[in-house]
Amino acid sequence: MASLIAPDNHVPAEDAEALNRACKGWGTDEKAIISILGHRNAAQRKQIRLAYSELFQEDLVKRLESELTGDFEKAVYRWVLDPEDRDAVLANVAIRKSGDYHVIVEIACVLSSEELLVVLVGLVTAFRYEGDEINTRLANSEADILHDAIKDKAFNHEEVIRILTTRSKAQLMATFNRYRDDHGSSITKDLLDEPADEFITVLRTAIRCINDHKKYYEKILRNAIKKVGTDEDALTRVIVTRAEKDLNHIKEIYYKKNSVALDQAVAMDTSGDYKAFLHALLGKEE
Repeated sequence: MASLIAPDNHVPAEDAEALNRACKGWGTDEKAIISILGHRNAAQRKQIRLAYSELFQEDLVKRLESELTGDFEKAVYRWVLDPEDRDAVLANVAIRKSGDYHVIVEIACVLSSEELLVVLVGLVTAFRYEGDEINTRLANSEADILHDAIKDKAFNHEEVIRILTTRSKAQLMATFNRYRDDHGSSITKDLLDEPADEFITVLRTAIRCINDHKKYYEKILRNAIKKVGTDEDALTRVIVTRAEKDLNHIKEIYYKKNSVALDQAVAMDTSGDYKAFLHALLGKEE
């Protein structure tokens, strides 16, 4: 369930003109930018960008980049992009930033095959079946394959990689459930018992994202906020990418885990226009 609150009807040209006024003069009207862009869905934002280009012969994204700064600018920039372009930017940043492979895995495991074909054709070549049909016998046998690989510490065995990259999410869920039922422990717990290296970290991320991506994102948010010094990149990434999808569900999990509402936690760790924009995407007004 999305947290974004967007109007059923809007006039793209009016929004474009209001954004242009917000960017004119000596000072930028950040509140006007938040009130518009913080309440428009992906289709509406695309219409606004087209209208802005037609009216002012200028790219709205570039104009906003020149007007805004810091974490607020980064959040608005990523929000205004089409979702597939945003995920491509996140992937590109992760590739350039050494040690951020978990972001690539996160994108590859959470998005549907159709979304991946649009975003990461050059990065992800496997096409998963997206239906709900499962093969119980296959789940049983592949649960044993995964268990044996973990027991033997053969984490990068070709069979492990084949299973995780080609099976549908429904099939993998059946396999993970069978793993727990047969061996008395979840696959994620067994992996946590292993010393972390780069490959095992990526493997854990993939399994967590496939198993329950909402719980995975809650943990990303929790770690981002609890760090000494907020991890604004992680905080922005989760809120911006999930606001139109399932951020309300992630908020519920966050509250159950931490006994504090996510918007309150964000308010305590952020400030100014950045905080106001994240609150808008969280469905909470200042």
